[in-house]
Amino acid sequence: MLAKTAEALRRNRYEVSVFETKEEAVDYLVGLFHGDTIGFGDSRTLAQIGLSARLSRENTVYDPFPCTNNDDFLAVAQKCLTTDYFFTSVNGLSMDGILVNLDGTGNRVAGSLFGHKKVFFVAGRNKIAPDLEQTIYRVRNVAAPLNAKKYNLRTPCVIKGDRCYDCSSPDRICNALVIHFKKMNDIEAEVILINEDLGF
Repeated sequence: MLAKTAEALRRNRYEVSVFETKEEAVDYLVGLFHGDTIGFGDSRTLAQIGLSARLSRENTVYDPFPCTNNDDFLAVAQKCLTTDYFFTSVNGLSMDGILVNLDGTGNRVAGSLFGHKKVFFVAGRNKIAPDLEQTIYRVRNVAAPLNAKKYNLRTPCVIKGDRCYDCSSPDRICNALVIHFKKMNDIEAEVILINEDLGF
């Protein structure tokens, strides 16, 4: 599954690196940076692998994930958009090499599209679905409800706990769906695939 997905991503102009474990992936990524400025999209996957802490030893890293209030989150997220390099994950990834992200604030999708020397997408095997339709289904009905639950939001998907209701709740975090059919022009991008279940 990972090999087929990696091949499809390369056809879509991405660099791709595949690792068996998160530790191998982190060692590889840490070795790429020395004295750089790096921004993170708030990502459970990235938090799980401990990348921010490792990169912070030799680089300036902005990561909004640990922020406990919205003002701090927004201030750090804005700094992330001006860094040389940007890390995020994906909510879903199809085996034909299409990346899908659903965002509430927009910092993750904004950072993935423009303005950096290079963007890194880090994804575990659990994010992969056979095709675009099933990837979008996964994003809306698996990843989004789990993300909403993580923040204790009052949305139908959290309260009922079974699927997306395309709600109008003030707590809704599903405001923009971005589909990367191919790598964006004029920016380097690498997808890091890890043969473990990571994130939602």
